[in-house]
Amino acid sequence: MIEKDHPRPSPSSSGHLERSAARLAALQALYQLEITGNAPDDVIEEFVEHRLGRGADNAPPTHDQEFFADLVRGVLKHQVEIDRSIALSLAQGWTLARIDSTLRALLRAASYELVARRDVPVKVVIDEYVELARDFFEGDEPGFVNAVLDRLAHRKRAAEFGETPPDDEPQF
Repeated sequence: MIEKDHPRPSPSSSGHLERSAARLAALQALYQLEITGNAPDDVIEEFVEHRLGRGADNAPPTHDQEFFADLVRGVLKHQVEIDRSIALSLAQGWTLARIDSTLRALLRAASYELVARRDVPVKVVIDEYVELARDFFEGDEPGFVNAVLDRLAHRKRAAEFGETPPDDEPQF
């Protein structure tokens, strides 16, 4: 398990910063989709056109727009499977419906990334989403996110921990 007080790694390239910004935007878009029920393509277009703006002096975008769109579309496409996987990673007695909508969006994006974006190491996924939880919450939520994602990662990416994956673990 990643320690709760693990310092965020220093960005080594602009690609890291662009992906971090894309994760934040994806979390916000997923939250907006859940709350408003708007059409996914409309929300993605709104974010790309108006919220993921360009840098100063019409510089290239400060967000990885392809990564952002993949996260949002991927979560929506696989939401049923993602929600089942998250539910299996919650403590006994907890349900996904009991979790704050911002945390649900965060866990869904992280879950999709753990399963579908194997180009991103587990440690990076968990660190990034724990940091996002810290950005939004001051209480126990970052630790909660860390614990849920750690359980999920051990099931979905067991090989990265030197473990054998469970036989009955679907990958979507």
